[in-house]
Amino acid sequence: MYRGETALKIARQNKIIELINKFDIETQDDLADRLMKEGFKVTQATVSRDIRDLKLMKMTNEDGKQKYIIVQSSDLEMSDKYRRVLRDGFVSIDRAENILVIKTVSGMAMAVAAALDSMEWREIVGCIAGDDTIMAAIRTKEDALPVMDRIRRLIINKK
Repeated sequence: MYRGETALKIARQNKIIELINKFDIETQDDLADRLMKEGFKVTQATVSRDIRDLKLMKMTNEDGKQKYIIVQSSDLEMSDKYRRVLRDGFVSIDRAENILVIKTVSGMAMAVAAALDSMEWREIVGCIAGDDTIMAAIRTKEDALPVMDRIRRLIINKK
């Protein structure tokens, strides 16, 4: 790809992001039409590639219609990666008031703690990890059991 084509692609993809943030765009044709109105000459194939490159997804809005949204793909990929780490390293979990004590495979505690932290659950204030043990501070005593259940579901259901 030539330098000019790269600049055009970047400008077009920036415009796509702007458009889907501003309008409820349901189809590739809708997106192509809006791009044309903005001065971009595009084909359906180009729009399709841009959607794939930007990792846009469709979601249902309040009216029941589909629209494109931006998903931070790296966040999704990291989330999946951390879930795998959690499943692979997890051995057991227990509770002491608002502290969860999580046992891991030897040497995996830091990775599992990072996985828990990355999930950004409001209830988890933070984690301290050793070699095979994590202490996770939970915001309240009442939140501890639901967080334990949530972690167990991640392990068992592989979701």
